[in-house]
Amino acid sequence: MTTTLRSKIKKLSAGRRKKINKRAKELIAEEMTLRDLRKALELTQADLSSKLHMNQEAISRLERRSDLLLSTLISYIEAMGGELNIIAKFPHRPPISVSGFESIKGT
Repeated sequence: MTTTLRSKIKKLSAGRRKKINKRAKELIAEEMTLRDLRKALELTQADLSSKLHMNQEAISRLERRSDLLLSTLISYIEAMGGELNIIAKFPHRPPISVSGFESIKGT
C-alpha cells in the first residue's frame, strides 16, 4: 500500500504541521519568479501594463524572460511598489550590497 505525503502530514501534530508550513513559505519566498511575485502581491498583468505603459502581452513576455535589462527589472519592481537591491555573495565572506544603480531609470 502506498503512503502519500498528505497522509503522512495529516498524522503529524498541529504544531509540527504549523512549523512545516511556515518553513515552506520561507523557502518559497526565497525563490520567486517575477510572475510569482506579481501574483503574491495580487496584481494582474493589466495592472502592471498600465503602470509601465506597456501592453499586457509585453508584460507576459517580460515575465517569461530570463535575461532582462537592469533598468527594466527596476521599473517592474517599482511598479509593484518595491525597491530592487542587489546583493553579491562570495564564498567565505558576508554578503555585500552593491550600490551605484540609483541613477538608473526604468524604461
